[in-house]
Amino acid sequence: MTSISTPDGRLVAFSLYGAPDGVPVVFHTGSPSTRWRRPDVVRATAECGVRLLTFDRPGYGESTRLVGRSIADVVADVRLLADAQGWDRFAVAGGSGGGPHALACAALMPERVIRCAVIGGIAPPLVDGPEPGEDEEDPRRNRTSWLAAHGGDEALRPGVEETAQQIMALIEAGGPEIPPGPGEAVGPPALEDPEAMARVRATFVDSHDGWIDDNLAFAQDWGFELGAIEVPVSLWFGSASERDRQQAAHLAAAIPAAESIEYAGGHIQNNAEYRRMLGWLSG
Repeated sequence: MTSISTPDGRLVAFSLYGAPDGVPVVFHTGSPSTRWRRPDVVRATAECGVRLLTFDRPGYGESTRLVGRSIADVVADVRLLADAQGWDRFAVAGGSGGGPHALACAALMPERVIRCAVIGGIAPPLVDGPEPGEDEEDPRRNRTSWLAAHGGDEALRPGVEETAQQIMALIEAGGPEIPPGPGEAVGPPALEDPEAMARVRATFVDSHDGWIDDNLAFAQDWGFELGAIEVPVSLWFGSASERDRQQAAHLAAAIPAAESIEYAGGHIQNNAEYRRMLGWLSG
């Protein structure tokens, strides 16, 4: 693990994967997730000629929490990380909850970001009005974002902790590290792989602060305008996820430079689609 110090005294932990002389890409992990990548992802990254930098957002893994952070606050950390690597120009990508953070970099660092890929990302949620129900047609209206906007940390934490306990119970019962997508084979039990268990414990056991702070940030003003993004953007979504399809449509309508790319599968890209995405980022 490597870390850098920020001007306000925080630590930001990061990891580097892939070809040392490869195309530089800063990847924003999902919510929740840490900087650690699975072996298949590491292998694909190297074979695609990419140098991938992943990092723990504040409150995740080894990175110091930043209470009250916004989506746009990630840009200062990315600038420091890129400077430390000597990267003047680089691509960015973000999966799921990492998508808004990647878009923030595209919007606020156009002089440095060459391309931006978002996989299963989210659009700004709708948090006005009454508490959403379970049958909302628009995924931007969801209970988690509504609770974040109206009740803050105290309202979110019990649900986050319950979800984390449910996920860990499935894994401890012999489940895989990553649930399979439609038509995909079930992976080996995470319990049989100490490194896989380290990854899931870092995400779902050690701390829930980063997860909660992500959701609080999603429900606030993001700190930039989607319509101001001029960097080429690709919005990737799985054919089996109607939620992701709708979110991508909302983002595409708001971002002039965006193109939508559908792939066969669910919320998480399979290996082939991950490689295709890295190819797009490499330009």
